[in-house]
Amino acid sequence: MRKDGVSFVEIGRTLGVHYMTVSKWWDAFQAGGLDALAPRKRGPAVGAHRRLTLRQEQAIRRAITDTTPDQLKLPFALWTRAAIVELIARKFSIALPVRTMGHYLARWGFTAQKPIKRAYEQRPEAIAAWLKTEYPRIQQQAVAEGAEIYWGDETSLSTSDPRGRGFAPRGRTPVRPILSQRKSVSFLSAISNQGTLRFLVLKQAIDAQTLIRFLRRLCRDAGRKVFLILDNLNVHKAREVREWVVAHAASIALFYLPPYSPELNPDEYLNGDLKLSVAKRAPARDRAALLRTATSRLRSLQRRPAKVKKFFQHPRVRYAA
Repeated sequence: MRKDGVSFVEIGRTLGVHYMTVSKWWDAFQAGGLDALAPRKRGPAVGAHRRLTLRQEQAIRRAITDTTPDQLKLPFALWTRAAIVELIARKFSIALPVRTMGHYLARWGFTAQKPIKRAYEQRPEAIAAWLKTEYPRIQQQAVAEGAEIYWGDETSLSTSDPRGRGFAPRGRTPVRPILSQRKSVSFLSAISNQGTLRFLVLKQAIDAQTLIRFLRRLCRDAGRKVFLILDNLNVHKAREVREWVVAHAASIALFYLPPYSPELNPDEYLNGDLKLSVAKRAPARDRAALLRTATSRLRSLQRRPAKVKKFFQHPRVRYAA
């Protein structure tokens, strides 16, 4: 339009902008061509007005990712905003408000998360050896012997287990009645990455004879040799159990996870699903009701192998999928 002799005022009226804006566009075009009119990101430059430099931000992010507060002699159990503010003050002599620290964490993609419990006795080198060497060896042996691999574990549910959160008007905390006398039920279960689930209701604390009864049923139901992976509970390695397994070596073999590493057991995620499912139901008033609810959920999962397979998709147990 300008090349055709139209005035700045007329162009501005046509485009709905001030004529001085049109004048600036024209000057820019004459100086640099169309490239000078390319849209640019508006606002302050990235990093402007921040108290921390890019290098300082990178150092703090590494510290949060790779260490815990106590390792750096800070009086905190986890990396909270206050803990990070104190770390920055010690490391760079910069005082940041806690709220500002929250903006930094959001920008970095850090979120508040419930920590995973992990035993001090856990040995990372044993876990690394399991993932790199031991489990691949078990896989190869299972293929060679035509066996199916299962992971087993015990779990317990109680009528007084915590039941999460519920909505209510502000200032009126929900009340959840519980039994003054705690009632509980326990289960022994095993799952395979093919979606198979087997379980046994425990009428008392698990002992060698109960475990042998479960192993016998597991072998019968599997229809082929079973490789069962368990944790290091004493009863799993009891003399009676070991003798029974040796006597039935053609049907079953036992293997054990590294000590203090329940996160490597896919059956733990079955236990989590069971507890969450029971927690969503109306509170059980006695042991029989609790047993019915839990058993119903387990039988439902037995009919849904695809759901059982999903327990193996958690990052910590995907090695077993």
